[in-house]
Amino acid sequence: MTAPALAERPQERLRRYSPDALSTTELLAVLAGGDVTPAGRVLERFRGSLRDMGRAESPELETVDGIGPATAGRILAALALGRRLAAEPAYTTSRIRSPADVFGRLGPKLRDARQEQFWTLYLDTQAGVIRERCLTVGLLNSSLVHPREVFGPAIALRAASVILAHNHPSGDPEPSPEDVAVTCQLVESGRLLGIPVRDHVVIGDRAFVSLRERGVC
Repeated sequence: MTAPALAERPQERLRRYSPDALSTTELLAVLAGGDVTPAGRVLERFRGSLRDMGRAESPELETVDGIGPATAGRILAALALGRRLAAEPAYTTSRIRSPADVFGRLGPKLRDARQEQFWTLYLDTQAGVIRERCLTVGLLNSSLVHPREVFGPAIALRAASVILAHNHPSGDPEPSPEDVAVTCQLVESGRLLGIPVRDHVVIGDRAFVSLRERGVC
């Protein structure tokens, strides 16, 4: 069998046109060294879902015939970059005006995470984001999320206020009793320090819940 014409190869199509002109299989083939066969297999393995693929770990991708550790690493790195691109705020504004802004900023990072991640947004007096930080990974509880972990950076950054956020890997953003307890503890600590907690947003798959809108604390 003769090799396909250069114009038919994914790498060449990428150079001649743009990434948007390539199919998902062809884009994966670029990461797999140009061979569409293993690219098609790995896409089929995850039922055509890039989100499912992004949740996988390298050994799971390596079970696909033709996908070795190096290719698996390139695929996972590309998907991680895509998530970060989706989460990157527009340069026109970095202000947080509503819980929807928190979801728009952090949702792409957190919606597919396999573990709970607790993030804090540190805000200036105009509700602009000074910095965002992931403070903990694991089940959310009052022993894991200590006020000093939240407010130590706030003091160092001279933040005027903070917004808390974490994800539910189940996809259901309904707050748990532990979510409420942690929020109340941190809200009270913020009052004492003069750095108010403006909200705690629980992020699910395609939805979120604002504990401030729920009237918590």
